[in-house]
Amino acid sequence: MTGEDVLVSKAEPVLRDARPDDVAAIRRFGEAHIRAHYAPLIGVEAAEGQVRSWWNETYLAKVVANGLVVLAEVDGEVVGVGEHGLRSADHAVYKLYLHPRHRGHGLGPRLLDALTGHLPTDADRLYIEHFAANELAGAFYEREGFTVEEVVPSPTGDPTLAVVWRSRPLTGRS
Repeated sequence: MTGEDVLVSKAEPVLRDARPDDVAAIRRFGEAHIRAHYAPLIGVEAAEGQVRSWWNETYLAKVVANGLVVLAEVDGEVVGVGEHGLRSADHAVYKLYLHPRHRGHGLGPRLLDALTGHLPTDADRLYIEHFAANELAGAFYEREGFTVEEVVPSPTGDPTLAVVWRSRPLTGRS
């Protein structure tokens, strides 16, 4: 079965915690989609930096081993990846990426819910970040109840590389 076969599958994406044997597939997903997504927004060099820093085997093996990654798959192929962690004492989402053909079908909110399910029950707020240039991500996060808390300018001075931090309360969890 090829990647294209999976993309036309009628199967519903399955969400699950990533396992160590998923690291290579997650890396391939990042290599296939992150550059293409970011290059028009932040430039080729910065997009390549994202892949190098956050989608390499060493980094992914660490976050997967720590139970911080949820993936979505269809017929065994990764079609979405979410990663959470801490920003100081605050719980944050650091990755939320979907294959382009799986956007707009409710998978993003499902990944967010799966990541939220990993948080301690006393967590009262969830943070998420995105580049200022990534307006589609910003609009999605707004729809999901995240409001802008802070915009951190890029050390390069490039406004497209500013990091927008948003948060939403976590209510009704037990």
